[in-house]
Amino acid sequence: MKLINKLLFTVFAIAIIAGCKKDEQKVNFLGGTAPVLTASVSGVIPLSYATAANTALTLSWTNPDYQLSTGVSSLDVTYLVEIDTAGANFTNPARQSITIGKDLSLTLTQSQLNDYLLNQLNLKHDVEHDIEIRVTSQLTASSVPLQSNVLSFKATPYAIPPKVNPPSSGQLFLVGSATAGGWNNPVPVPSQQFTQVNETEYTITIHLTGGQEYLFLPVNGDWSHKYAVKDKTVAGLNVGGDFGADLNDNFPGPAADGTYTIDVDFQRGKFTVTKQ
Repeated sequence: MKLINKLLFTVFAIAIIAGCKKDEQKVNFLGGTAPVLTASVSGVIPLSYATAANTALTLSWTNPDYQLSTGVSSLDVTYLVEIDTAGANFTNPARQSITIGKDLSLTLTQSQLNDYLLNQLNLKHDVEHDIEIRVTSQLTASSVPLQSNVLSFKATPYAIPPKVNPPSSGQLFLVGSATAGGWNNPVPVPSQQFTQVNETEYTITIHLTGGQEYLFLPVNGDWSHKYAVKDKTVAGLNVGGDFGADLNDNFPGPAADGTYTIDVDFQRGKFTVTKQ
């Protein structure tokens, strides 16, 4: 019995010592300094297709100097650079986010920034836009974030060669079992003719039959060429995605009957289907 008591006392003592060591190793966050963001340019950011490979701007920021109870943090610090439209307060789901490792700077070429503005933020080309940029520092698992000041700029994205060549006819038509005209070609006009928004964008608002399919035609009454998709089984393609010229599969229509707006963007090679 005495031996058992001695063993229990020993185990209890070890547990107390281990617990004390855990308390001694506890690390507390004491603070840090929000990074200060600066840029190599101010005001207007130059963007041009002719100088696409040139630097648009270089962003630099100060070290946040995270302080822990054990001293200056030796943990890895990551940085999140965000680019958004002015006034959105970085809540825009389409904002561009770039994660940086330990570096305290980021250089963007004109081509990179132009791509972010056109294809991520979905801004119109050849139109001046107000944008904002900030950086947020953070420790492991995005803990204790510190946000920098916000820099404001003006930028005019330039047009790049369209990903999909738009119809040379300047016209676009909708055909398919999802439409009132079915697969009959020529299709009824103007009900199944798209409206041209600009050189690379077309739109139509029309009633579609759920669970059916369709195609875009550059010439009414002619099956020689079509705009289609590569694989109609891709998840979510009934509400939008990539398309191209003379591909194999029909566009999958929406699941339910209703009135929908189809927007076709040849610049980006993407289409969207929105229920009205």
